[in-house]
Amino acid sequence: MIINRAAFMTGLGQMEIREIEMPKPKPHEVIVKLEYCGICGSDVHYYENGRIGDFVVEGDFILGHECAGVVVETGSAVTELSVGDRVCLEPGITCGQCEFCKSGKYNLCPAVEFLATPPYHGAFRDYLAFPENMCFKLPANVTTLEGALVEPLSVGLHAARQGSVTLGSTVVILGAGCIGLCTLLACRAYGATNVIVVDVLENRLAAAYKLGATHVINAAEHDAVAYIDELTNGRGADVVVETAGAVVTVQQTSYLVKRGGTIVLVGMAPQDTIEFNFAKILAKEAQIQSVFRYRNLYPTAIQALASGMIDLKGIVTHQFEFDALQEALDFVTSNKRDVVKAIIKF
Repeated sequence: MIINRAAFMTGLGQMEIREIEMPKPKPHEVIVKLEYCGICGSDVHYYENGRIGDFVVEGDFILGHECAGVVVETGSAVTELSVGDRVCLEPGITCGQCEFCKSGKYNLCPAVEFLATPPYHGAFRDYLAFPENMCFKLPANVTTLEGALVEPLSVGLHAARQGSVTLGSTVVILGAGCIGLCTLLACRAYGATNVIVVDVLENRLAAAYKLGATHVINAAEHDAVAYIDELTNGRGADVVVETAGAVVTVQQTSYLVKRGGTIVLVGMAPQDTIEFNFAKILAKEAQIQSVFRYRNLYPTAIQALASGMIDLKGIVTHQFEFDALQEALDFVTSNKRDVVKAIIKF
């Protein structure tokens, strides 16, 4: 008998693993036996606070959305996937009918059903029914662990694309967490030749340097703006990507971007209203772009992994078994300075 378990958040800082019914596929769905699921910053935020902005956890709730596994059953109308295929799941199911979906910007669909965003349960469970067209087959040389990291990598790729990073670009990345490191890998893949990464944690900066940063700056020890001004001979960066989600780093972007350059805002700051020097932007005729998740990038990310152009293996610093999910979330919550990326193995 097949047992399907799910980990429910039953209160702040409280998890409980229970047996639940096996899902049954609708005609265009497949059943995926999950093998890996990453712990995202949003999971930790819900675990600690029970909400992110207007999204509030009400009742028992399943977290997790960065996932990959193996197809074990297919619906009657499934044509592209077969039992045994290894897949990663793009976690947002959109309406397909609104102006944003029809124009290709489906990440902006107001009716999206996104895994682990209330009220939609997430992927911390053994088996999950999911639409075939949002499951992407992994090549033989891409593991399901890497497949689970395609989601954060897609955020990094979207950030690089929003910034129009190209061959020869100088990029500054503020924040060297998982998204910052994925953005670093994406920018290098897009051809950036000078990538400067700023953080306050040495372990993250060491990871950034190992993954291809040309310079790393510890902002706890140096004036990052002055340091980057020196590194760029006073020109500033073609692209400045803010991934830390901190007020001070958002404010620094206008000082770091070069004339005619682009700022890309990725991180979610703790407050909605931030004092910002727009005079600098006006004088430089700089652009400000923002990132909300990603769109049309899973195939690109998978091909980049398969070709060896991007290697994600250096991002995962901690791995936990599914049975130890409570321990994993407690560890990540209590050791944010040490954890770059934690992942759950089923």
